[in-house]
Amino acid sequence: MIPWIGAAVVAAAFFFWKRADLDSAKARELVAGGAMLVDVRSPAEFATGHLDGARNVPVGEIARRAKELGPADRPVIVYCASGTRSALAKRALVNAGFAQVYNLGSMGNW
Repeated sequence: MIPWIGAAVVAAAFFFWKRADLDSAKARELVAGGAMLVDVRSPAEFATGHLDGARNVPVGEIARRAKELGPADRPVIVYCASGTRSALAKRALVNAGFAQVYNLGSMGNW
C-alpha cells in the first residue's frame, strides 16, 4: 500500500508543478504591456506553429540564452506543448535572476 501512496504523492506534485501560473486573459494583458512571450519547444515544433510574437528558445538552451530575453525585471511568459518544459524553463529563468516569470503551460492555454 505504501508504494501506491508514494506514487500518488509524486503524481500529484508533478501535476501541480507543471500547471499554468496564469490564465489566457492575464497572459494577453502582460504581453500587451510588454512581457516577452517565449516558446520553449524545439525549433521543429515552433516551425509547425506558434503564438504570434513568440520567440523560440528551446528549454535545453534557456539558461545559456537567458540574457537574450532582455532585462531580468521584464516579465517573461513561457509555454510549450503540455506545461512540463515550460515549468523547467520557468525554474531556469528564476535561477538566472528573472523576477517575473510565468508559466502559461500548454500553448492551448493562450
